[in-house]
Amino acid sequence: MNPKQAFYETQAQTILKNLEKRRMSGYYCPSREEAVKTAMSLTPADTSVSFGGSMTLAETGILDALKNRGDIRLTDRSLARTPEEIKQAYRDSFSVNTYFMSTNAITLDGQLVNVDGNGNRVAALIYGPDQVIVVAGMNKVSSSTEDALRRVRNLASPPNCIRLNKNTPCAKTGVCAECLGDDCICSQTVITRRSGIAGRIKVILVGEELGY
Repeated sequence: MNPKQAFYETQAQTILKNLEKRRMSGYYCPSREEAVKTAMSLTPADTSVSFGGSMTLAETGILDALKNRGDIRLTDRSLARTPEEIKQAYRDSFSVNTYFMSTNAITLDGQLVNVDGNGNRVAALIYGPDQVIVVAGMNKVSSSTEDALRRVRNLASPPNCIRLNKNTPCAKTGVCAECLGDDCICSQTVITRRSGIAGRIKVILVGEELGY
């Protein structure tokens, strides 16, 4: 184990203890391969599953693993072709057994910080699905909620806007301008400081740099 891997594991153990205090379950996986195994073990057969937009889920291989499972009922919004189908996929996601997502940042004291455009992802995090599985690379760890929000605005939102072809100041300059334009993806800010239902939110920390 190299020093960076050892640091990630040590830091993760601190976060896992703090998640437990906040009624969230935490898991540490040194690699994306281990993260896939853990995620699948937390997803029972014969249940309904959906997911929010996430580069982390794609990069880990969790999305592919879900799509290849024939024993779950998967709501896949990427298959929706019309605005009505997309809206229905969003609504169906609120009533699934398991919802997968990443988080824009996680603090050392175990709080999840997310900034959303449409709000469907944070809505499912807050209420609806029986369990929410949050997958995050250790690059998303922040020292405080204030640091986490700076991370979202300056490190996460600009590349996401570029990926989504959004016409925003941060996509052009790489710097947040607190914009309010039509293409802004920073509409809802949600800080999850505890799980209302103990164990409903499960966080898988991965000892790699994943997502934005």
